[in-house]
Parts: sequence; structure tokens; C-alpha cells
Amino acid sequence: MKMKDIYISLLAFTAMGAASCRKYVEVKQPNQREFIYVADFQRLLNNVSVFEVTSSLPLLSADDVEIGPNPNMERLLTNELKNIYTWAAEYYTSDQSDAGWDQLYKQVYTCNQVTANVMASDGTDALKRSAYAEAQMQRAATYLTLVNLYARPYNPATAATDPGLPLLLSPDLFVPLNRASVKQVYDQILLDINQALPLLPQVPSNNLHPGKAAGYALLARTYLYMGQFAEAADNAAKALAVQNTLLDLNEYVSGGKSYPRRLDNPEVIMNKKVSKPGTVTLPLSAELLNKFTPEDLRYALFTKDGSTFQPAFTGRGSFRDRMFANDGILAGLSVPETMLTAAEGLARTGKTADAMTLVNNLRKKRLATGKYVALTASGADEALRIVIDERRRELIGTGLRWFDQRRLSLESNMAETETRVFGGVTNTLQPGDRYVYPIPPKNIELNPELTQNQR
Repeated sequence: MKMKDIYISLLAFTAMGAASCRKYVEVKQPNQREFIYVADFQRLLNNVSVFEVTSSLPLLSADDVEIGPNPNMERLLTNELKNIYTWAAEYYTSDQSDAGWDQLYKQVYTCNQVTANVMASDGTDALKRSAYAEAQMQRAATYLTLVNLYARPYNPATAATDPGLPLLLSPDLFVPLNRASVKQVYDQILLDINQALPLLPQVPSNNLHPGKAAGYALLARTYLYMGQFAEAADNAAKALAVQNTLLDLNEYVSGGKSYPRRLDNPEVIMNKKVSKPGTVTLPLSAELLNKFTPEDLRYALFTKDGSTFQPAFTGRGSFRDRMFANDGILAGLSVPETMLTAAEGLARTGKTADAMTLVNNLRKKRLATGKYVALTASGADEALRIVIDERRRELIGTGLRWFDQRRLSLESNMAETETRVFGGVTNTLQPGDRYVYPIPPKNIELNPELTQNQR
């Protein structure tokens, strides 16, 4: 069935039947059959172009990359990408759209179409409940990304009053777009996941669809971002009890085996991809590269010398998006990330030995044969530092580092001040400062009830 995209002032929606453009124009679509069967709604959830993608802009704002004072590289960034890279006060002009915002709210709208209508469709009760649960999981994953881009990091002391997002739970296009609090958004994320979990399959048909492991892993990521570390560790362990396969990178670095694509990768729990923003690969930061030792195979597999990229540059760049044409970069849930979430939760709750066991179990599959040496920690604080460094090495080039930077910026002993030179100007990102993406001015102008972030 052909589906057309229509745009309202806040969202870019996948339209079904008749829909109205708020403050723009009404659009009626002829020759569109109604969604009658549960299979119709499952086809919506099977739409890879909608649900496989997630925001790519954290690739630019995170401290994984650094252009340095390099005018030739600087000229390759468009104005909005430059703004994101330098943590500017505004990213877009009033006539520009934020593709990430539109894309993610399109996912929300499609999920809301399913949750609002699938239970009244023709089909078995089991199939209807399964589609409903999948829509809840996808909505929860999308809101977790949105709230960690456009709202302040979760702070238990202020989450109930910090402005979050328009929390849309139905496909009604004429609802107020006032921002729910950060706490309300997280409460809805947790509600959706917990309601969906009993109905998710033990093993999904493929990793584009959530199963039990994805439900627990998404809960673990959510609790980690909330700073509820015991809950993060507990749910990560439940996810790993369902899915725990790790690839041994020794089998791939020599070229003897082909590294698997995302859909075939047994480490992938729930598939989401990012595509490189713009057309240029940026150099990886010296700070990040210095965290690798020569025996770390992630350095060999997932980074390449700057001379291999166009345009060439000094240093090394992330190679994840070049491993397969059009395959993108995994930013969804994975076994390694979930292991490190569990390890961080254990380290923060004083279970140092258990945390280090998980870190070392991962590293056994990441270091060259014969070169592995177990890491040790004298206490919980040292174990936490090791886990955070391991997250940087393991999640290199995925953009997930930005979400770690946000939450760690609230902790005085973990927060860091970042600086970047661009166009001869030094840009500084202080702890607690501009870790929030601005809502596009275009959306605020068209919807006055939206308010801009205080950054």
C-alpha cells in the first residue's frame, strides 16, 4: 500500500486515511483503504524506513570527534552542522526543519496509530496484543532518545519540573503541544516497556522487532539514564539471560571471516541505525584514541587511518559506517552495551568484583589472542572509571557517547569540560551547559505553546 508523508507544524507523519495539517492545510487522500486487519497494523511496524532509524546528530556533538584547527575540514560542514559541532545556542534558522525531531515524532505517530486502533481490528487477540506491545516498545525507545536530546538530563531533584517533551499518546493531531515534564516522559517510557514485556516474544523474527531481551535491555538503558543503578544492573542481567552472544573479533580482524551486517549480527538486541550526518567523516579525538592499546582489535576493525577517507585528514576516523555500503551504524540495543550497563550498575552499588568480571568477559573477545590481560580495580570508584572507558572503546562511532556525557555532566567527580576550536574561535562546553538540543525555532513559531529550552 502506498503511504504518503504529510507535515504538520510539529511532526512529520505517516498519514493513513484522512488527516489534517494543523495550521497548514487539510489533506484528503483518495483511494486509501481503511486499516481493517491486524496484519495492516503489523505492516506499519514492519516499515524499516520508519523504525530502523534514529538520530545521527550525537555523532557530531559527542567528544568522540574533533576537527581541530583544520580550515579545510571546517569548510565541509554546513552551517547547521557547524552549530551542532560547536554546541551553539541555536542549530537551525526559522525556515529549517530538524530532520531528527521530525523523524522521531513520525515514529511516535505511527506507534500511536497502532495503539489507538489495533485492538478493534480483525484478527486474533494474540496477534493484536503482540502488535500493541511492539508499538509500545518502539514508542518507549523513541521517547527515550527524544528526551535525551531535547530535554535536560534526568535529575531526581528537578525532573518533575524540568520541561520535557510534547507527550503524544494518541494519533489526534489537535492536542495541546505543551511540554510534559522530564519525569512524566520517563514515567511513560517505563509504563510502556513494563506493559509490553509480558507480551514480547522470547525470540523475535529478526532484530528489527523487539523481543524479551530488548524489553529488559531498554529498561536497563532507561534506568541507567535515570541514575537508578541497581535497577539498571538487574534488568541488564535479565536481558543477558535471554541473549548474550559475543563476537570474537580475532575471527574477523585477519579477514578470515566477514564481519556480520546488522541484521545478521548476534550481538544486536534491537536494531536502530544512524547515518553519518553530512557527507564527511570527522577525525576521531586524540582523547578517545589514546584509550586504546595496540592489542585492542576494535581499533583495527572500527577505525582507519585518515588517508583512507575522502577528503583525507591526519589521524584516524570511525570506519563503522564504511564496513558495508548503506548499512549505517548500530545505535540500538546490543549485548556489549547491556553488559557494560550491568557492569556500571554493579560498580556503582559496590559490587566491584562482579563489575570487573563483566568488563573482562567482554575484553576477552576484543583483544588479540595471547594479549589479553584481565583488568583489576581496587574499589568501586576505580571500577566505575574502567567501565566508562570501556563504554567509550566499545561504543566508538555510534553517537551513544553523547548520552553518557549528558548524564555524567551531573556528577562533579565525572563531569568534564570540553573545548573545540572552530574558525579560530574556542568553543567550551561546561558541565550542565548546553547538553540539551534546542527545539527548532520553526516549530516554536508555528506552535506558541512550545517553549524553548533553558540551556
